[in-house]
Amino acid sequence: MDNKTRFAISFGLILATLMQALDTTIANIALPYMQGSVSASQDEIAWVLTSYIVVTAIMTPPVGFLANRFGIRRVLLVSITGFVIASMLCGAAQSLSQIVVFRCLQGAFGAAINPLTQTTLFNIYPPEKQGRAMSSFGIVTMAAPVIGPVLGGWLTADFSWRAVFYINIPLGLLALTGVFIFLPESKKSAGLKLDWIGFGTLSLAIGALQVLLDRGTEQDWFSSPEIIIEAVIAGIAFYLFLVQTFTSTSPFIRPAIFRDRNFLAGTIFTAFMGVTMFAAFSLQPPFLQELMNEPIVTSGLVMGPRGLGTVISMLLSGRLIGKLDTRLILFTGMAITCWSFYAMSSWSLDVSVQQIAVEGFVQGFGQGMVFIPLTTVTLATMSPAQRPEGASVYNLSRNLGQSIGVSIVNSMLSHNVQVNHANIANQVTAFNRQLTAPHVAMFWNPFTAHGRAALDAVLNQQAQMIAYNDDYKFLMYTTLSTLPLLFFFKKQMRPTSNPAPNPGTSPAAKPA
Repeated sequence: MDNKTRFAISFGLILATLMQALDTTIANIALPYMQGSVSASQDEIAWVLTSYIVVTAIMTPPVGFLANRFGIRRVLLVSITGFVIASMLCGAAQSLSQIVVFRCLQGAFGAAINPLTQTTLFNIYPPEKQGRAMSSFGIVTMAAPVIGPVLGGWLTADFSWRAVFYINIPLGLLALTGVFIFLPESKKSAGLKLDWIGFGTLSLAIGALQVLLDRGTEQDWFSSPEIIIEAVIAGIAFYLFLVQTFTSTSPFIRPAIFRDRNFLAGTIFTAFMGVTMFAAFSLQPPFLQELMNEPIVTSGLVMGPRGLGTVISMLLSGRLIGKLDTRLILFTGMAITCWSFYAMSSWSLDVSVQQIAVEGFVQGFGQGMVFIPLTTVTLATMSPAQRPEGASVYNLSRNLGQSIGVSIVNSMLSHNVQVNHANIANQVTAFNRQLTAPHVAMFWNPFTAHGRAALDAVLNQQAQMIAYNDDYKFLMYTTLSTLPLLFFFKKQMRPTSNPAPNPGTSPAAKPA
């Protein structure tokens, strides 16, 4: 294969990766506009984020089976085409339910893009050029969190929230052209099978749990028959998955991989990181736009430094691996992240956008310092034969943490706003002497309809601010709870050779 062909394939694949990576962040900034357009509540609009993450998590493990059964080229063509069509449907959606369904389709088609892009780049380049190819891939995946909010803010402000989905059309068509023309077909293996029972029961358990978390606040949790039914379905499906896992000769996930202490601790660790990372990111757009009344372009620019901090710290932490104890790097990153959440938990309605940007940069820097070392330490002690399966489970755990975290913080936000409003309102009565002061009564006179409306608006703002503070405290405590896991990692954590996972060795692809 000549260099021009390699470049064309790489360009198409990296565009596909950029398209898929952008959709994890670009829609966040437009959430308040989408919420108003489809008349959704705060916890309902979170489905736009969680549905995408959950389906991506579910569809990642079977990628190896699909690539070996039908060929990498064919799977990539279907994935990119399906992702573009699903993006068009998201942009044309007229209701919340339509957006959620089409976002699920995006997640299902997009799940294969990242792992197959990594595998293909390793396959088409000789060993001496693989590092350069993967660095290009890494830059794109790291740059997406920076580009997403800024690009999403500009598109939404100048066009519409629908444009954040339509932007995938030109990117997808260019990527599709490069893959279709230049990428040769890989070998196919008809004698492969998928543990459909394990895959199906795990998918059902995850889906039922996510619906439960998303609708819990709206349905008043376990006082609702719907929530009880969803909890029962999730419990039974997970039980059946465990039974299949421990009794099948070729289970969807082999229990033996959890005997590795580093892998077990890292898998739990990354789930908690998923909770704090994506949940914090999802809180920023409504806070800036709805509570602080900042324009959407300003909101995107304010969120940009968070991604910039992540990029810088990921580059730095990559150089520190092997020179310092990895546990020390992880501890430093978690400590910085904890401090940022502590600072955010003391924000008030007078906080400046400069302070939000600076503390967002610090938070991104702390979280970025965890990503590469955590992946390295989690997979370093596994055998090469187990690493592909371990990587699938590791990514599944992180994605589940992200979706659960978004659901939890949005549920807490909706609930705490109501509770805080009621608590503050108890102190606001006609007998409160402070309300009779002339400079107060002229704006917030409780004896006039206009005064009561203005007073209620102020109470609601304060209730929301306290609710955001409570969410950031929750994320701070969640981050702190992961620190004991550092003691479970082995002391010497030197990076080892980590060959690219071959789709054929995925846990979902086993010989019949």
